[in-house]
Amino acid sequence: MRLISMAPLFLLLCLPFAFGGHDYNQALSKSILFFEAQRSGYLPHNQRVTWRANSGLNDGKASGVDLVGGYYDAGDNVKFGLPMAFTVTMMSWSIIEYRKQMAANGELGHAMEAVKWGTDYFIKAHPQPYVLYGEVGDGNSDHYCWQRPEDMTTDRHAYKIDPSNPGSDLAGETAAAMAAASIVFRRSNPAYSRELLRHAYQLFEFADKYRGKYDSSITVAQKYYRSISGYNDELLWAAAWLYQASNNKYYLNYLAKNGDSMGGTGWAMTEFGWDVKYAGVQTLVAKFLMQGKAGHHTPVFEKYRQKAEYFMCSLIGKGSRNIQKTPGGLIYRQRWNNMQFVTSASFLATVYSDYLTSYRGSLKCAAGNVAPSELLSFAKSQVDYLLGDNPRATSYMVGYGNNYPRQVHHRGSSIVSIKVNPKFVACRQGYATWYTRKASDPNVLTGALVGGPDAYDNFADERDNYEQTEPATYNNAPLLGILARLAGGHGGYNQLLPVVAPVPNPVIAKPKPAPKPKRTPTPASSSSPITINQKMTTSWNHKGKTYYRYSTVVTNKSYKTLKALKLSISKLYGPIWGLTKSGNSYGFPEWLNSLPAGKSLEFVYIHAASPADVSVSSYNIA
Repeated sequence: MRLISMAPLFLLLCLPFAFGGHDYNQALSKSILFFEAQRSGYLPHNQRVTWRANSGLNDGKASGVDLVGGYYDAGDNVKFGLPMAFTVTMMSWSIIEYRKQMAANGELGHAMEAVKWGTDYFIKAHPQPYVLYGEVGDGNSDHYCWQRPEDMTTDRHAYKIDPSNPGSDLAGETAAAMAAASIVFRRSNPAYSRELLRHAYQLFEFADKYRGKYDSSITVAQKYYRSISGYNDELLWAAAWLYQASNNKYYLNYLAKNGDSMGGTGWAMTEFGWDVKYAGVQTLVAKFLMQGKAGHHTPVFEKYRQKAEYFMCSLIGKGSRNIQKTPGGLIYRQRWNNMQFVTSASFLATVYSDYLTSYRGSLKCAAGNVAPSELLSFAKSQVDYLLGDNPRATSYMVGYGNNYPRQVHHRGSSIVSIKVNPKFVACRQGYATWYTRKASDPNVLTGALVGGPDAYDNFADERDNYEQTEPATYNNAPLLGILARLAGGHGGYNQLLPVVAPVPNPVIAKPKPAPKPKRTPTPASSSSPITINQKMTTSWNHKGKTYYRYSTVVTNKSYKTLKALKLSISKLYGPIWGLTKSGNSYGFPEWLNSLPAGKSLEFVYIHAASPADVSVSSYNIA
């Protein structure tokens, strides 16, 4: 037993000597190529992943809109808007920071094409200022079948958000993607850049004006891409990208004004990904601060920066709450597709290292001051691990190295190419013939970064092990920037220099401050950490009179616990449930004495009149 338990330790000690340096240029080329395998729609003449063919050519048709194009998110054939937009934002950020390095490697053009494949689709998906299509296909019916995208027989229903069915997180992330991409194309295609910025302005206004979680409107997304963090992080994230793209002070002011109430200055994070954007917002705002753009907002921007540094310190094990790692040193957050958190966090560490170096500053951690180079070394250690420097000596990027996953959980790669065998593969037939086949994929999904190992560095290369062998576009997107940076060596970096190209004049007028969403009634103060939303849920007639049931949701938008809440309710003419009455005011129900950060409580009442007036009398935040 003693010999067995020492074996992994021995292997870990040998790792630095057992593996040479990695070819980051080759890894970059392959990781960009993966996006071509994920393309939906009509494939272009210069398509390099030749085992793929056209697919999803009727997407949107039933809804009277052209939604052909975009990306499949992972190993299935659904187009999910939220992770797709995050993917485009992160690819764009990678190019913005490390354009020169990508150009030196000959990959800048391919990276820009990958971004444009996404933004072309988003332009189609945003046919009106307050309408955005956020999903094509449905995960349940799609997962019932194992088919090539070229053979799809599953439902391709298109789902949208609009003022009646809002989705601030989805619209906000798409605004961020469009704004970031507008910077990418500013020099090479200024007209396209202006068009992207125009869509970004409109989408941000839509997100801010009509607030709500997108998965409450597109409920079929809940099982697959539920918005756990809500939408405040996306609103701040979009504002940060719009400021970077436009230099419009409205968005800088938005970040300052809403930093506290929306959690930007309050949430101390140890993760960053397609759902939770706070660490990304904090990193960008810290950049603005270091660039000297904060002005009179410096005090609040310093709070953003402190939270950015909390995140960075947690990565390198020098914070007050450090991120978990496997014995082999890989960031570990969850069992299912853990690699997404590895690449996203490593990207933030990479850019923040360069921001601090440009600023000639150091990272302030609980364990003391840390040199910026430690952040870059950490990011390199994560990339080296996923490329093969790990206890299993496995590359988790398909097609890189000699020992990589061969049975990827991916419909297209696991079924023979339609160009090799055009015979139709039926819905369940794919499972019987191809999914259960214990052999290597007929098509190599070059560059795909799979879900990765478990908490103990174990990995099983099996197609039905979707938690570990399924790839995703948002795994690869942040990796582009890190690989370009590592391939570029230690040449002159000054990430705080502004983009040289001038900001284009937007086609639309300077955006006005977006009005707050209409509520009944509007909260007493727009800066209040408490929001009140009322809606009628049903009505009925009884003895010639119409009665209405009203649902009221009270949300704690602060990052602290809400206590001693007192509500004033006037014009109430019927019974009420879910609150305790005390004198002339109402408080928490008997079973609740506080409301944690970000949580909501609901109460209902019935009467034969328009909604009652509900407002906050007093509260404590602790």
